[in-house]
Amino acid sequence: MEKVDTLIKTRWLAPVVPAGGVLANHAVAIRQGRIVDLLPGEDALERYEAAEIIDRPGHLLIPGLVNAHTHASMTLLRGLADDLTLMDWLQNHIWPAEQRWMSAEFVEHGAELAMAEMLLGGTTTFNDMYFFPEVVARAAARIGMRACVGMILIKFPTVWASDPAEYLRKGLALRDEYKGHPLISTAFAPHAPYTVDDEYLVKIRRLADELEIPVHTHVHETADEVLGSVVDCGARPLARLDRLGLVSPMLMAVHMTQLEDAEIERIAAAGASVVHCPESNLKLASGFCPVAKLLAAGVNVCLGTDGAASNNDLDMLGEMRTAALLAKGVAGRADAITAEQTLQMATINGARALGLADEIGSIEVGKWADLCCVDLERPATWPVYNPVAQLVYATSRDQVADVWVAGRRMVADGRLSRMDDAAIVARAGAWRDRIAGEHEHD
Repeated sequence: MEKVDTLIKTRWLAPVVPAGGVLANHAVAIRQGRIVDLLPGEDALERYEAAEIIDRPGHLLIPGLVNAHTHASMTLLRGLADDLTLMDWLQNHIWPAEQRWMSAEFVEHGAELAMAEMLLGGTTTFNDMYFFPEVVARAAARIGMRACVGMILIKFPTVWASDPAEYLRKGLALRDEYKGHPLISTAFAPHAPYTVDDEYLVKIRRLADELEIPVHTHVHETADEVLGSVVDCGARPLARLDRLGLVSPMLMAVHMTQLEDAEIERIAAAGASVVHCPESNLKLASGFCPVAKLLAAGVNVCLGTDGAASNNDLDMLGEMRTAALLAKGVAGRADAITAEQTLQMATINGARALGLADEIGSIEVGKWADLCCVDLERPATWPVYNPVAQLVYATSRDQVADVWVAGRRMVADGRLSRMDDAAIVARAGAWRDRIAGEHEHD
């Protein structure tokens, strides 16, 4: 018998690639962090001798979820300024709070809280955009979570960098430090067209093309943003990015709530990705991303939560349900998007956008064993006719039983196995006391 580290037997398995299929009573064999076989459960017991066998007879095994847009450390600002418009929320509450409290310690503690929340909800990879990205990278590497860490660039000075040149220099140093790391990758993260000048957008484009890494940025988030760009630059934001050469397969355009048909065609032709953040967009009343039109045009649409300050959670299972229902409502068609497409958005499509589709995003031999096992044998999700539809339309994150990143079991029986959640919650509570005390005083 061939030796493996872990054998996971489960009632249902949704590999995502190839699309649409669900395997019944199958097992996944894992060795040295990677998937080495996918086969019927009984055959697996005859073929493999495993150091650990995990039997999940009422569960669905899916690829680990990919949260394609986060500001992880903003968990510490969760609920600070709710029920406000985007620019009021940003300019009068979030940016002042960040200016007052931003530090390496703030980022570390916020990112740890975010990673604990995401892992417990089945997310194994997150794509982050925030200050002190080296702190996020270090925390993710230490904990054992997969992260694409954004090389943030914004034209305003912050405690992390004084000008765009310093942002770029520090970002590239971060990329060099983690080049080839099994868990940490990097992307350029210019905040938005309205906060980065043409000179640096062009520099980022040249470097992204040269280094073959993504460009992760907010685009067409609100109607006011688009109008402001027309007034200030004589073009809509996407057209401005296109003029500068940034609309390419490297682009991860986040939000995209204001799109004309010609812009959808341009995104599709360029091979760019759209990151849909439905709950944040709904909460801030930013608009509706035309997901069904984008998918019909062949655009790679993936899914993100945005930050916990505007969502207010990092729950990708909840995000899938909202995305599926909202897409149907916006398109006016119940068949506008399927449960299977929604799961693809939350897994393989995110991996494609990050340039990681050869490594993660589906349950395939040779890929890293980034996996999520969900208990469907609960009153709220039983009986099961279509396990993927049940996952998208009925399942909550408290049903996540087990999570693996590169074969390491990060969540076991619904509990974090490599993080001290009590200590993480206590540190976040201490930040809340400091921030709320001053905020309430103001």
